[in-house]
Amino acid sequence: MGRKEARLAAALEKNAAVECHKIQKRYVPELMTYFSETDDPRNRSYITYSNRIMLSTLYYKGIGGIVSMQEMTTQFNKEIVVSNIYSLTGEEAREYLPHHVTVNEYLERLDPKELEGVLHRICYESIRRKSFNDARYRKKWLVIVDGTQTYEGPVQLNDQCLESHHNKGTDKEKVRFHVDVLEAKIYLGEGLLLSIGSEFIQNDETYQAVKGKGEDAVKQDCETKAFKRLAKKIKSKYPRLPIILMGDSLYASEPVLQICEENGWDYIIRYKDGSIPSIAEEYELIPEKEKAGQAEYVNDIDYKGRKINVLRFRERRMEAGKEKEKRFQWLTSIQLTKKNAEKTAQTGRLRWKIENEGFNRQKQWQGDITHACSHEMNALKNHYLMQQISDFIKQLYEWYYLKKAGIERKQKNISSELLASFGRQLTGEDIYNKKLKSKGFV
Repeated sequence: MGRKEARLAAALEKNAAVECHKIQKRYVPELMTYFSETDDPRNRSYITYSNRIMLSTLYYKGIGGIVSMQEMTTQFNKEIVVSNIYSLTGEEAREYLPHHVTVNEYLERLDPKELEGVLHRICYESIRRKSFNDARYRKKWLVIVDGTQTYEGPVQLNDQCLESHHNKGTDKEKVRFHVDVLEAKIYLGEGLLLSIGSEFIQNDETYQAVKGKGEDAVKQDCETKAFKRLAKKIKSKYPRLPIILMGDSLYASEPVLQICEENGWDYIIRYKDGSIPSIAEEYELIPEKEKAGQAEYVNDIDYKGRKINVLRFRERRMEAGKEKEKRFQWLTSIQLTKKNAEKTAQTGRLRWKIENEGFNRQKQWQGDITHACSHEMNALKNHYLMQQISDFIKQLYEWYYLKKAGIERKQKNISSELLASFGRQLTGEDIYNKKLKSKGFV
């Protein structure tokens, strides 16, 4: 980028919130309408702020990377910020945005299915627009599944929290509580992951009723059980979507393979020899394995009546002046050939993106999904789902505005710069600059 282009990019950067808004209007133009159309749980006689404003306030909290609800009220109490956010939402301006206590009380009553519906509409729209078709492999969408903790600590936020006992049965026993979620994200290209389904892992009334009556009376909810519910949810919402399921070695199990088979999904799942020992044993017994570059594979290994393909990939790299080798291994339903083995391995390695570019950015750089913004489970779910919406729009902003304009920013600075721009007069027509548009920046 030359000096002239750099100057234009710097001028454009001052309007970060507006540019983010333009990206949102381009890729998810009906977002505010989706917020408006959620089912309002409140008594109409006592409504001061509409669904659109309640959810938009949370949306912009996520855009600005604000962690706590109290901080949201502090940051959004400035007159110019209030005016700008109302303008961006298209609502008639009021003196204030909703207080964080009001928002949390609203979220406690809002059915999480309403925000799941918003995410479904965003995802469906993204798939239909064909802008992201190049992210597919074999004309199928990569759906990456993994679990994460959204809270962990000594305080039991509510009865649905999971429990972890340390030094159980001793005088040093300690109990830690956590809130976990199993997340499925659809891969839309480099740096772009969108939530296609979320399933919270939580204890129900049955567990609470027998708590303390014996360790094996009722098992806590777990990631494996949650996957069955999540898979059912995804299949119900996207019955004809061609999917390749991707996950870590936890999902190398008969129930998961059966679900994929029943749903008509392909899969590329990380595999450790101990996950299904019989497959590893048969693989090693085959003397001549097929090879393609750094990939090695065997097709049609029998596992309880179904044919499984095993793929290994060796990567050699120099570290500290020494050559080191890493080995990766997958189970897949895709019939492997010399032409597609390495490409399938490269695709399989994209699984790490849900952890590195999905959860990590939401925990460290673009907010903090581990901060408990409420103790009530319904509200916790809604906070998490809103974070998924905000983060997707910021991903689009990073890739289709910052990257396109040649503006380099550290992840930790993107949210803070967006938040700072809310405090400038950004929403008038005077910010539109044809000169910038002619350079391809808007």
